[in-house]
Amino acid sequence: MSKPSNEPDIAALLGRIADSLERIAPPPAPFTSLDSANAFVWHAESDRLQPVPSVNRVEIDLLRGIDRVRDILLDNTRRFAAGLPANNALLWGARGMGKSSLVKAVHATVNEGSDARLVLVEIHREDIPTLPRLLTRLAATSRRCILFCDDLSFDGEDAAYKSLKAVLEGGIEGRPDNVIFYATSNRRHLLPRDMMENERSTAINPAEAVEEKVSLSDRFGLWLGFHSCSQADYLAMIQGYAANYGLDMAEEELRAEAIEWAMTRGARSGRVAWQFVQDLAGRLGRQLG
Repeated sequence: MSKPSNEPDIAALLGRIADSLERIAPPPAPFTSLDSANAFVWHAESDRLQPVPSVNRVEIDLLRGIDRVRDILLDNTRRFAAGLPANNALLWGARGMGKSSLVKAVHATVNEGSDARLVLVEIHREDIPTLPRLLTRLAATSRRCILFCDDLSFDGEDAAYKSLKAVLEGGIEGRPDNVIFYATSNRRHLLPRDMMENERSTAINPAEAVEEKVSLSDRFGLWLGFHSCSQADYLAMIQGYAANYGLDMAEEELRAEAIEWAMTRGARSGRVAWQFVQDLAGRLGRQLG
């Protein structure tokens, strides 16, 4: 018995639906071997690690005024690279004083003196809830990884800190043995004061309500403080950069221009020093690199 001409061809219809679904479905995330580079950026939306062929960094010898915290972080990282116990680290304090620059410089320095090269993996603050997924990827490699989050802090009703807290130490699995977590923040406790005060004022037990959030910082074994630099440290930074990049200028003239630059910015810091050096190099027609 023949079918009516207007009866749909079910098989063909299903085939077209399947083709349409394949076109709109996201492609599978490409597999990225951690052997392909020494630095990566985690892109949570596409579930992939993007290799970074050349890390934007400053040589560790050019970081001035932070000698003690530099040595502590360098020693901690060397122990981790050697497979020895080491701590998660929170680098907190004044803006522009080299917190993120130190992490990148330490990574490069340790790799220069080691056959077992460390991997630096950056995760953005907004992707903290995807940490368990990323750690599963990192745990599958034999390489040792520094997981790095720059400018970490939490505001308002943000509950992402719970994911970080569980991963650092509190979860059933914890962090893998081949991963250490370094973060930078302008806040020592990662939370604004008004948020803590609000927790105290609305909770039945104010102390317990605040303790859960403050205890996040306690998961970092190292708290390394960065403070506003003195004029002597600021000038030492500039003199170090000028010598390293061959920026020829009389010492008194360099000093006077550097001080004037800081006054116009209303601040002294490593970032301000670098911005002055960039301006100076441009005026002298010199490349930095």
